Amino acid sequence: QVQLVESGGGLVQAGGSLRLSCAVSGRTFRCYAMGWFRQATGKEREFVAGISWNGGNTYYADSVKGRFTISRDDAKNTVYLQMNSLKPEDTAVYYCAADPSVVGVVTRYNYWGQGTQVTVSS
Repeated sequence: QVQLVESGGGLVQAGGSLRLSCAVSGRTFRCYAMGWFRQATGKEREFVAGISWNGGNTYYADSVKGRFTISRDDAKNTVYLQMNSLKPEDTAVYYCAADPSVVGVVTRYNYWGQGTQVTVSS
């Protein structure tokens, strides 16, 4: 059983920063590609960032490129999302996901966390 637990969300002013963490249970973490998604109220869940199983490749949505950075620490079974220069439009519930058959496609990830709220005030 693989469990994902996000943390680090909160309320921040526009221009500020937050770092989200996703702790993954199980010894197979280092085998999984990982991703971050977000879902704003009334909108569909969308891809934010992804990282390959070995950290060698990263992927970003155009809307966050240059502001967000995804990384992983296999020793801690944790994936991170560093979010800088936050904007009000970044407000959403952020979800961590693992083990995709297709990177970036919501329906192709096998494991999901419960989400953490990020609110950016103007």
